[in-house]
Amino acid sequence: MTAHLVIALTAFIAAGLTLYSGFGLGTLMLPVFALFFPIEMAVVATALVHGANNVFKVSLLGRFADREVVLKFGLPAIAAAILGALALGWFVQSDSALTINVNETALSRITPVKLVIGLLMIGFALFELLPRFRSMKFERSYLPLGGVLSGFFGGLSGHQGALRSAFLAKAGLTTQQFVGTNSVIGFLVDLTRISV
Repeated sequence: MTAHLVIALTAFIAAGLTLYSGFGLGTLMLPVFALFFPIEMAVVATALVHGANNVFKVSLLGRFADREVVLKFGLPAIAAAILGALALGWFVQSDSALTINVNETALSRITPVKLVIGLLMIGFALFELLPRFRSMKFERSYLPLGGVLSGFFGGLSGHQGALRSAFLAKAGLTTQQFVGTNSVIGFLVDLTRISV
């Protein structure tokens, strides 16, 4: 019962905090889900919450999405999300594991999926927290590259929003267009990775 309450409360607060920024929900939700579920299930559960949040945002602001940006960024993101989700499946099925020994005591068996997701969680948390990375912006000509990067990491771990926002910030979009476009692309990537 406590787990359900913690997850629901975190999802509600995180969804409100990340409505306009377009990123951060996965970064906040994945660690919470990982406390209660195996990491691969935590990624899927985060995708479901992220997808539901994007359905809500698309219903509110999707009509403001810039179609050209959705196509230039979204189509590469969808293709890359398939690859990222397949990579997640590959890491989950890998039999190898690392064991950390401290004073002749085995502390943990670290599987490839746990290692990759853990490193990505640290990396994207730093990406969202450090001012140098937060202020990164890319020209509109880099939208397809941004789609590939954002989509791949979205499919692999769910961390897609920070990269997507960094690439869309310089696309010449109004606030409504930014949020609408961000929501539509996020929804498409979520739908793709959940399907895979």
